[in-house]
Amino acid sequence: MNALEKRSVFALASVYAMRMLGLFMVLPVFMLLGEDLKDATPALLGLAIGAYGLSQALLQIPFGMLSDRVGRKRMIYIGLVLFAAGSLLAGATDSIYVVIAGRILQGAGAIASVLMALLSDLTREEERTKAMATVGITIGLSFSVSLVLGPLLGAWWGLSGIFYATAALAVVALVIVNRVVPTPHQHKTSPDTHPAREMLGRVLSDGRLLRLDFGIFALHLVLTALFLVFPSMLQEQFGLASRSHWWFYLSVMVTSFFAMVPFIIMGEKKRKMKPVLCGAIGLLTLATAGFTGVSGSLMAAWTVLFFFFMAFNLLEASLPSLISKEAPAASKGTAMGVYSTSQFMGAFLGGALGGFLLESGGIQGVLWFMVVVLGLWLLVALTMPAPGHTTSFVVQLQQVMNEQYDDIDDNLRRLPGVQDVVIVEEAATAYLKVDRQQFDEASLADFSFVRQANNS
Repeated sequence: MNALEKRSVFALASVYAMRMLGLFMVLPVFMLLGEDLKDATPALLGLAIGAYGLSQALLQIPFGMLSDRVGRKRMIYIGLVLFAAGSLLAGATDSIYVVIAGRILQGAGAIASVLMALLSDLTREEERTKAMATVGITIGLSFSVSLVLGPLLGAWWGLSGIFYATAALAVVALVIVNRVVPTPHQHKTSPDTHPAREMLGRVLSDGRLLRLDFGIFALHLVLTALFLVFPSMLQEQFGLASRSHWWFYLSVMVTSFFAMVPFIIMGEKKRKMKPVLCGAIGLLTLATAGFTGVSGSLMAAWTVLFFFFMAFNLLEASLPSLISKEAPAASKGTAMGVYSTSQFMGAFLGGALGGFLLESGGIQGVLWFMVVVLGLWLLVALTMPAPGHTTSFVVQLQQVMNEQYDDIDDNLRRLPGVQDVVIVEEAATAYLKVDRQQFDEASLADFSFVRQANNS
C-alpha cells in the first residue's frame, strides 16, 4: 500500500474499532449494573442489551446505498452523531426504557457498510483484500479489549460512565474522519465491495450463503445471550467481584485466541474448512452445555469459557472468509451486507429472547436455549456442501463494443480454474471467481481486451 492507502486504512479501522468498542463495553457489566435502573427487569435488561442490533440490522444496507447519493463522509458523520447522541441519552438516565431508546439510537448510526465502501474508494483493487483484513483484525481486537475495559470502567464510573466514554469515542472518531480520512474524488460503486440492489435476489437465493448467514445469526445470538447470565454467575456462583472480572476475561481471551490459530491454518491451508467449521460449532455447543454444570468452581468456569471463546474466535474469523469465497462473482458487497444484517439481528434476538427466558426460566432456561440454537446450527452446517476454495479476481477491460462482451465472457470462462464470470459493462470490469490452484494469471496476457488484472 502507498502512504495515502495506509493512512486511509488505519484511520478507518480506528473509527470502526472505536464504534465497536463503545457498543461492546457494556456487555460484560450491563446485567450487573443495570439492576439499579428504574423499572428494570431481566426481560427489559436483555432487550436493552440487544436493542442496538435491531436498528443496525434494519439500516445497514440503506446507509450504504444512501452514501452513493449524498457522499460517504456525510453518512459517516450522521451515523457517528446518532451513535454519540444515543450514548449520551443512555448515560443521562436512570430509566431502563430510556436506556433502551438510547441503545436503539446508538444502533441507528449503522455506518459499517459505508466505512467499507469508503475503504474501497480509497484503496486500489490489488490492495483491497489487505485493507479489509486489517479492518477485520481491528474489529476482533476491539471486542477483546471491550471485555477488559467494560468491567474496569464500570467499577470506576458506573454504567453511565461507560456510555459517556462511548460518546467521547464517537467524538474522537468524528475528528479522525474529518481530519485524517481523505475525501475521495469519486465513488467506486463496485458491486464486489458495496451492497447492490440488483445483486440482492441472487444472494438471498443461494443456499450456501444462507447457511453461513444463519451461522453468524446464531453465533451472535448466543454471544449476546451469554452475557445476560455469565457476569452474574461469576459474581454470585463463583464469588468473583465485578471489579475483578476484567482479568478473568483478559486471561480467557488471550489464551483462546492463540489456541484457535492452528485450526485456522488447518482449515485454510489443508482445505479442511468444513470439518474445522463443524468441529468448532460442536465445541461451542458442548461448552455452552458445560455452563449448565459448573457450580462453585472458578477454574471450571474459566475452562468452559476458554473453550467457548476458542470456538467463537475460530468461527468469527472463518465465517467472513467463507462468505467471500462462496459469494457469486460481483456480489461480495451484497453478500457481506446480508451477512452483517443477519449478525445484528442475531444480537437483537439474543438479548430480547434471552432476557424474556431469563425472567421466566432463569439462567438454566437461557443456557439451554443457547444449546438448542447451536444444535440447530450444527445440523445446518453438517448438511452444507464442503466450502469452495475460490477467490475473487478482478479484470479491468479495454473499452470495446457492447456486442463483444459476450465473446469476452466466453473466453474468460474457458480458462482453467475460472468458475464464474460477471461483466459490469459500464465499468468495463470483469469479476471472476477462480480456484487459485488451477488458475494461471499469466494466461490473461494473451487477451487483447485485458487492461489490468488484480487479485482481490
